[in-house]
Amino acid sequence: MTAHETVRVELGPRSYDIVVGDDVLAIAGEMMAPVLRRPRVVVVTDTHVADLHLETLLRSLSDSAIDAEPIVLEAGEQTKEIGHFGKLMEAILALDIDRDVALVALGGGVIGDLTGFTAATALRGIDFIQVPTTLLAQVDSSVGGKTGINSPQGKNLIGAFHQPRLVLADSRVLRTLSRREMLAGYAEMVKYGLIGDTAFFGWLEGHGADLVDGDPDHIRRAVVACCRAKAAIVAADEREGGVRALLNLGHTFGHALEAETGFSNTLLHGEAVAIGMVMAFDLSARLGLCPPDDAARVRRHLAAVGLPTGTNFTNSVLWDPSRLMMHMGRDKKVKGGALTFILVRGIGDAFVSRDVPAEEVSAFLEGAVAA
Repeated sequence: MTAHETVRVELGPRSYDIVVGDDVLAIAGEMMAPVLRRPRVVVVTDTHVADLHLETLLRSLSDSAIDAEPIVLEAGEQTKEIGHFGKLMEAILALDIDRDVALVALGGGVIGDLTGFTAATALRGIDFIQVPTTLLAQVDSSVGGKTGINSPQGKNLIGAFHQPRLVLADSRVLRTLSRREMLAGYAEMVKYGLIGDTAFFGWLEGHGADLVDGDPDHIRRAVVACCRAKAAIVAADEREGGVRALLNLGHTFGHALEAETGFSNTLLHGEAVAIGMVMAFDLSARLGLCPPDDAARVRRHLAAVGLPTGTNFTNSVLWDPSRLMMHMGRDKKVKGGALTFILVRGIGDAFVSRDVPAEEVSAFLEGAVAA
């Protein structure tokens, strides 16, 4: 693989590149310059990422004669809510920006989603660039233009589709991640294999442990593979009217689990997705749609790399199936009061279902929580 590999998201006049490779951050200014309307950006990041990577990015922007003004937010999922959104918007507007100024999101999914939503709404829409610094953001949330913030009623219930102008995924910055953060991103990687690429899931079974341990070649190969898969899906269905919904495998369950933990570090998003994917396979098997052996294989692999596969991952939460049902009922994918699930016929064969009886889901959750 070359030092940098580019994946194109084809969306007509709103098409953009995803650049993956080592030390992309050091040449970010050179890569951003051609897509900027004018050489001025506002860099949004958090306290944790700022300490690690902000200086490198600002130096690169300066080397390309791009004026950059940083805004540093508190780190954590709690920042992705309406109060922090308001403060960020006020801080950006106080810089006297115009529509030719772009925002740069330097961080993980929280910063990317929040900055993207701010870009979608500031001055009725300005450009933004994603510079994802977590594995989860590089393979999923930075690509595709989904932006948003959480509310007490649920995750990402406030948001907009707003595509970035460019995505710069530096593989080397992933070396600063904890193993837990790597695992959270790995869960989203596994998702791509489970929804439509049996061969990729098989490759992950053979190489996933080394990838999580930081093997650079495996990381780059898998990030590029996931970005290609998502780019193709987004190009075919930008606003989730069809095939893009498959990317929500495990998310209906996972978002409910996150909501019940207060969107805290008790359960990271990728961990919730891992549990949710196991639940989706188990429910599919319960409904006679999926071979039980496939469900067991998914559980076995996720557990082998160190991801949680059930609600017994912690003793700090008293899980209540009725509350999980309540959270799922508030999910943005609910239509006409019917819950939407991504179910499977097997590994690599996912589909959208809106006809699972609520009582069936409730009974399933009773068993899952008791397990």
